[in-house]
Amino acid sequence: MAAEFADADDRQLLQSHLRGDREAFGQLARRHRNRLWAVALRTLGNPEDAADALQDALLSAYRRADSFRGEAAVTTWLHRIVVNACLDLVRRRAVRPVVPLPAEAADLGLGAAQVGRDAIGERQLQLDITAALRLLPFDQRVAIVLVDIEGYSVAEASRILDVPSGTVKSRCARGRARLADELSAYGNRPDEDDVPSETSTPDGCLPDPGSRRDDVPEGGFRRD
Repeated sequence: MAAEFADADDRQLLQSHLRGDREAFGQLARRHRNRLWAVALRTLGNPEDAADALQDALLSAYRRADSFRGEAAVTTWLHRIVVNACLDLVRRRAVRPVVPLPAEAADLGLGAAQVGRDAIGERQLQLDITAALRLLPFDQRVAIVLVDIEGYSVAEASRILDVPSGTVKSRCARGRARLADELSAYGNRPDEDDVPSETSTPDGCLPDPGSRRDDVPEGGFRRD
C-alpha cells in the first residue's frame, strides 16, 4: 500500500484520506513525523510530553483534515497543529525538561561512566540549553526552536505560527538575548576540575563540608 502513495504529494494524500482511504493519512504522517517530533521535543524538552503532544496533534489532524483550506503547504498546517498541541500541554501541566544521554551512548547501551568527557560536556550543554529554553515565554521558545534549531526560514516560521514575519524576528531576538543571559549564568558554575578534592587540597586539609488512546488511526503515531 505504501508504494501506491510513493509518488503522491501531501495534498493528494490528504484528499485520499478525506475520500476514505485508510492508508493515506498514515503515509502522510510517516513522511513528516521526524520533523514534527523534533519540533515537539525541542519545544517541550521532555520525550514523554512531546509524544503526548504529537499524538494529540496527529489525531486532531486526522479528525479535522477537512479544515485544511489549501492556503499554505500541508506541512505548514501540520506544524501549526503540533505547535498548538504543545501550547495546550504547557498550559495543562508543568513541563520538566529531560535530556537523555547522547544518542551514540544510548544506542550502545552505555552508562554515563562509559561516555567520554567530551560527550559528557556536550550532554551538559544540551541540558543547559534545554533548561534555558524552558525559561523563555512559549512564543519566544517556539520561534527559536523553529528558526534557530530546526532551521526553518523566518517566512516558514511565520506561516507555521500564523504571525507576521516581523513578529517572528522580534520573538527570536528577545529570546536569543534572554538565552544568552541564562546560558552565561549556567556557564559560570565551577568546573569539577576546579573543585578541591581530598588529594588536591594544600597541606592535606580537607575542604569544609558544606533533586492511550485506543482510537489512534493506523499509521504508527501511538507511543506506548
